[in-house]
Amino acid sequence: MSRRSNIGILALFSALLLVSCSKQLAQLTTPTPTLVPIQSPKIQQIVANAIAQTKITRSYDPAYVKLAYPGGDVPMTTGVCTDVVIRAFRSVKIDLQAEVHGDMQRNFAAYPRNWGAKAPDANIDHRRVPNLMTWLQRRGKAVPITNNGRDYQPGDIVTWGFSDGQQHIGIVSNIRVAPDRLAIVHNVGSGTKVEDVLFVWKQIGHYRYF
Repeated sequence: MSRRSNIGILALFSALLLVSCSKQLAQLTTPTPTLVPIQSPKIQQIVANAIAQTKITRSYDPAYVKLAYPGGDVPMTTGVCTDVVIRAFRSVKIDLQAEVHGDMQRNFAAYPRNWGAKAPDANIDHRRVPNLMTWLQRRGKAVPITNNGRDYQPGDIVTWGFSDGQQHIGIVSNIRVAPDRLAIVHNVGSGTKVEDVLFVWKQIGHYRYF
């Protein structure tokens, strides 16, 4: 083998070693997320349940499904954005399916008619963002929408409006991703994730249940 070939092989090996070392260094220097302490046991449970969903719910499926009532749910491996909130709240014995359906039965005119519904439907009503927003608003759980991340606490519910008219919902986690901002637990189309999206889209609702 020629000296030039040896030099070429050595250069390639050095380059590969540099890439490998760079990756290892990046892993070592990546800061560990800061966890904000939560005093309320219920909020702690809600946040913990929402984050735990990231290991189970790996897909998104908006199909209409007939559910058991109360306590009905689609398979844990899938769902939509509202299912993240529904499942988290069930962990503290709050069944949003029953809550929303019951309130719609008593006050159907107070809820949006976006889907041409003529009567409450326990299979889907609680899985629609505008209905959850209305239910939370009617219970006095709305708090101001601001541009200050410090105003958003673990367990808060946030809703966004997309440019295509669709609406989205998520839960504020206790994972700090910036000095003044916490990550959001949500499912925007590829399964439940924890992401830094608080101010990525236009907010249309901010709620604090507890």
